Amino acid sequence: MPTNPPSAARAPSARGAQDDAALQTLLRVAELATVVDRHAPGNGPHETLVPGLALYRSGGSGPPAHSLHRPAFCLIVQGSKRVMLADELYTYDASTYLVVTQPLPVMSQLAHVTVETPYLSLRLEFEPAELAACVQQSTIDRPAEVPHEPSGRGLFVGPVDTTLLDPVLRLVRLLDTPQDVAVLAPLAIREIAYRLLTSPEGWRLAQPLRGGSAAQRVGAAIAWLRENAREPLRLEELAARAHMSPSSLHHHFKAVTAMSPLQYQKRLRLYEARRLLLGGELDAASAAYRVGYQSPSQFSREYARLFGSPPLRDLREWRAARSGQEA
Repeated sequence: MPTNPPSAARAPSARGAQDDAALQTLLRVAELATVVDRHAPGNGPHETLVPGLALYRSGGSGPPAHSLHRPAFCLIVQGSKRVMLADELYTYDASTYLVVTQPLPVMSQLAHVTVETPYLSLRLEFEPAELAACVQQSTIDRPAEVPHEPSGRGLFVGPVDTTLLDPVLRLVRLLDTPQDVAVLAPLAIREIAYRLLTSPEGWRLAQPLRGGSAAQRVGAAIAWLRENAREPLRLEELAARAHMSPSSLHHHFKAVTAMSPLQYQKRLRLYEARRLLLGGELDAASAAYRVGYQSPSQFSREYARLFGSPPLRDLREWRAARSGQEA
């Protein structure tokens, strides 16, 4: 009796395993969506009893949002999002996750969102000490194919699978049993961190936590810029604080953030100025001086270049868009 070659015999089995894995992933995402939908009943962010865990819901895509994205693991369970870092575009949805390893100024916009199928997601911020302890106990090496890359970008997207979704599900299910959070949440969070660290791009998450690494020194420079955004930037002084030469800091800083220290500082200033304007706290000129600009005209030009409109027009458009969303 003729028999199929071994490769042909194995093919259906392999395909079946792949289909089963895809189905299990979809089932877990669907359950996550149900839990997030239940615990995030209204639009906006929802803090939870689990330290560092927040849930998000939105019934519309809305205009692009500009923010300083804190280091976090982000998982969408319904809808999708586009994130722009400088000139780089990252898109992720329920089949992928986003990890931000350093505070980064980004522009983001939701997609495939309606009132009937709202955007649902979760964000988990790790405790640096816990993440560092996990790094020390893990074997995480930079891939051999990128031996000359000085520092990894502080943002990456990876594929979702069941090994990651299982601890995420255990963590989110704890919202239904608050009495278990104190004991069981740290275990689930540690497993999530481990799965991310041991993923193909996990070395990027580990880099800022290694003492003396270029990414860790860039992190120190970022921290100083955030605390002193309105102060004049002197690259030599910033480099000295990071224990690097000016050229080395500029090189590694751009590798991590996709922008120079001066560009990063400018984003911080403009984001803060826009927050003050949209909050109704200050007029354009006062906001410009508050964040460190000496020339309102220069502020207006740079504001329009980043946000698409000069300050007053941007404020009017934002108010009109907000009124439309409320209506």
